[in-house]
Amino acid sequence: MDHAPTLNSAPLRLPADWRDFFALTKPRVMTLVIFTGLCGLLAAPGSIHPVLAFTAILCIAVGAGGAAALNQWWEADIDAGMKRTAKRPLPSGRMERESARDFGFALAGGSVVVMGLAIGWLAAAILAISIFYYAWVYTVWLKPRTPQNIVIGGGAGAFPPLIGWVAVTGHVTWMPVVLFLIIFFWTPPHFWALALFVQTDYAKVGIPMLPVVAGEKATRRQILLYTLLLVPLSLLPFILGGAGLVYGIAAAVLGLGFLALALRVGLRHSAEGDRMKPERQLFAFSIIYLFALFAALVVDRFAGLEGWL
Repeated sequence: MDHAPTLNSAPLRLPADWRDFFALTKPRVMTLVIFTGLCGLLAAPGSIHPVLAFTAILCIAVGAGGAAALNQWWEADIDAGMKRTAKRPLPSGRMERESARDFGFALAGGSVVVMGLAIGWLAAAILAISIFYYAWVYTVWLKPRTPQNIVIGGGAGAFPPLIGWVAVTGHVTWMPVVLFLIIFFWTPPHFWALALFVQTDYAKVGIPMLPVVAGEKATRRQILLYTLLLVPLSLLPFILGGAGLVYGIAAAVLGLGFLALALRVGLRHSAEGDRMKPERQLFAFSIIYLFALFAALVVDRFAGLEGWL
């Protein structure tokens, strides 16, 4: 794909309102971005003024919203061909593509500038990289070209806790890098579980998601492989002394639950007759897993059971 697609839709009948612009920010995805960014900020050693903390999280949220709007601007035609995205503002004809593009650039640019001026330019630089990573590296370059799109592109969603940490400390240490890697390795099993039960949508619009290109069996193996990497990785903050017992127990219990569901998905041979129930369960649990894991990190931080690095 060498240029932005042109959406061939019926003439606009209704003007876009604030709900359409809000929908462009992918609020469900933004919830996870805000939460992991906040957890990174709260878990970091040191302190930050509440107003600055709010500003940092707001910039993370607005930057993510801008990247999401640019993603939908670029993929308007693709979204129109997929059942689960056809009702978004652009494919449904409620908004002009230029409005989504300008909105996305305004949010992305504004968030980086405010982050730099209020918090620091290192945090702003990482935020800018995360926006570019999602809006261009993943959306424009990887997604239409390779079934490994979600593996490499998973880095885009892994930046928020790193940004939150840097907002407090002003520098990068091994601990926020591990938090980044946890989300990075969590993304493939999370997203491929979804891709298994919506693969016909991706096939219809020619997106080479792993189930479409390599088949269900290979996708299931990859889900299990990445889960086997994720579970011990999630224990590293406890093993290396960056988190205490509360986090360690939570990571172990949640990891066993994730692994049990991934084994059901990874080792099964047929999905006939159950509408991919195990895959849907894994996808739902993966969201709970990440929220609970990062919540445990914050609880552990304020429990004061261990020193923090």
